[in-house]
Amino acid sequence: MQKIKLGPQTIVYPMPAFLVGANVGGKANFMTAAWSGIACSTPPMLTVALQHHRHTLKGIKETGVFSINVPGSNQATETDYCGIVSGTKEDKASVCGFTVFYGKLEKAPLIEQCPVNLECRVVHLLHLGSHTLVIGQIEEVHVSEQCMSDNEPDPLKIDPLMYITGPGKSYFKLGESVAPAFKIGLDLKKAK
Repeated sequence: MQKIKLGPQTIVYPMPAFLVGANVGGKANFMTAAWSGIACSTPPMLTVALQHHRHTLKGIKETGVFSINVPGSNQATETDYCGIVSGTKEDKASVCGFTVFYGKLEKAPLIEQCPVNLECRVVHLLHLGSHTLVIGQIEEVHVSEQCMSDNEPDPLKIDPLMYITGPGKSYFKLGESVAPAFKIGLDLKKAK
């Protein structure tokens, strides 16, 4: 199979479409971020890359805490809005009709309508060229009751919104299962 070289790029599919929350000047603000993911299991940590000039980053630096809110696929409009409008100009929570609540960390705003919310405490801020990589320790997780199955969060019920860059720049939702994880690979071991 012939490969085409594209040079260094940020091509990873899919990307989560997270709503990052922070209090900025005492007011809840949310922004959309796709460059993020789990970084460590013990203690549980995640990362999110934010451009240096982002209003939300200012709030994260002010308070030392932030939230990651996982929108469902039915929240594409609100998620997109939070990515194209600055919190310096609009009260995004109000425009989107978000019900904001606070949990254990008290200063990390959470969105009630999102099926999953993570409260995070800043562990590191790494300046990496165009972005600051925020590394946060997950202090608490909230999952909507209707998104649970057998006392576990159910990804199909959560129905997380995903972002895919490229020519189409679109939001997607989960598709069909391809194979059982930590099991299908054993077929190669048996074939030896």
